[in-house]
Amino acid sequence: MSASVSTTAASPRPAPWRPVFGSWFTAYKRTWRGSIFGRFLSPLMFLLSLGLGLGSLVDKSAGGVDGVPYLQFVVPGILAAQSMWVAMGESTYPVMGAIRWNAKYHAMLATPVGIDDVLLGHLIYVAMQIAGATAIFIAVAALFGSFSSWWVLLCLPITVLTGMAFAVPVFAFSAKQETDSGFNILFRFIMTPLFLFSGIFFPVSQLPAPMRPVAWAMPLWHGVEANRSLALGSPDLLGVAGHTTYLLVVIAVGGWLARRAFIRRLVA
Repeated sequence: MSASVSTTAASPRPAPWRPVFGSWFTAYKRTWRGSIFGRFLSPLMFLLSLGLGLGSLVDKSAGGVDGVPYLQFVVPGILAAQSMWVAMGESTYPVMGAIRWNAKYHAMLATPVGIDDVLLGHLIYVAMQIAGATAIFIAVAALFGSFSSWWVLLCLPITVLTGMAFAVPVFAFSAKQETDSGFNILFRFIMTPLFLFSGIFFPVSQLPAPMRPVAWAMPLWHGVEANRSLALGSPDLLGVAGHTTYLLVVIAVGGWLARRAFIRRLVA
């Protein structure tokens, strides 16, 4: 009897963030069918319209981009961009809703979990969403011959980091908002220009000189460049490591800002 009690007492407790993750995941299990269709349809539409439709014109008139067929040039960039879209969607309205509309974070904090657990559990859930969308995109794009090497498998972690480099700072932004009007700024004046001018459709070197440093400073450009280097089959591993380091730094700084914003909004 005593041995049984001591064994039970010595069993490790689950990480406090797991119930937070479980809460978000349980809600997702009720709605996943609606989102999964869009995540298969999105890469299919991009591949047909941009990769094959526009790509055939670019290949015919210019021989591709930098000697690469346009399909293989553009797809790694769109892969990175999709992670930004997923990250933005999962870190704006859901965060505001959990603070202001349904008070989900407040309910969580009424249990033994702390502010770090609330933040970490939700961010891990967002990372799961980005990873799932990325895996689907890679699988669909591979069917169209978009990749020339198995190095593309490393695009999965790189793309997740790219998405989290947006999600984590946006968590901090969303926690400070009183209304959802601020999200219009993110979607219209940040996300859309980044999609157009981060080297996805043409090299950043073709941008006007004053715009290039802005593109280089954004996480999306680093994700695009790292993905493209890997997907084309002859990666610059030092360059990929540099892009990865940059993304990790953005995530770390964003995490500090998000934690500070959550404490001020939910605890202080």
